[in-house]
Amino acid sequence: MECRVATVSYLSWALVVGGVAYLWRQTRNHTGYGRYVKPTARRFCSAKLGWFLQEVPSFLLPLLLLLTGGPGTGASTGRKLLLCTFMLHYFHRSFIYAFLTRGRPVPLLFVLYAAIFCSINGFLQGHHLLHCARFGDAGLTDARLAAGFLLFVAGLTINIHSDHILRNLRKPGEIVYRIPYGGMFEFVSGANFLGEIVEWFGYAVAVWSLPAFAFAFFTVCSIGPRAYQHHRDYQQRFEDYPRSRKAIIPFIL
Repeated sequence: MECRVATVSYLSWALVVGGVAYLWRQTRNHTGYGRYVKPTARRFCSAKLGWFLQEVPSFLLPLLLLLTGGPGTGASTGRKLLLCTFMLHYFHRSFIYAFLTRGRPVPLLFVLYAAIFCSINGFLQGHHLLHCARFGDAGLTDARLAAGFLLFVAGLTINIHSDHILRNLRKPGEIVYRIPYGGMFEFVSGANFLGEIVEWFGYAVAVWSLPAFAFAFFTVCSIGPRAYQHHRDYQQRFEDYPRSRKAIIPFIL
């Protein structure tokens, strides 16, 4: 398959513009899932099914591109490994996190929008890495790949550990909120969001492309404000909430 340069550029900039629009929307309203679901929302699905349906396209579409890419992608071992790094996150979110979560039911409309985003982004990252990406000087590339991969692993570890802490705050069937302790929660209220942001900036550093940085930018715009909203909600909900914690960046913000 040939690299569709125009499509890659258009979708990448669409992520950037969409990130700005989503950031602006969140400054006016809370995002409509979890603790911020509006009482007027009528159609829901379970958290387990909702998270699976919305996240799995970002795993399946790159997998499909890998399996149907033809002989031209066979020599691109490095690019395929980078794509597998991307897919690792979404394998976890779709097949592990989704079936362990104890969250509230998710509005169907939110699931639909998220599934559309994951489909577009899954195709964009997969197509670009398999058919468009080029790497330059070996020394610089190796150092950048190593740094990006380490950041990705660190972020993934923080994300998974933070989700584990949050999940264990509830017993099966409970829908309550308690103060999380341990791990990066000792420093920020949105430790799980911090982990995911670090993940995707690590991925962007490793890939070093417009699509990867556009996705990292969208991630900051979409879940950064949510971390701040959680931080404010914790402070309002609990009088004894640790005052030293920041929202998303330790010691700073």
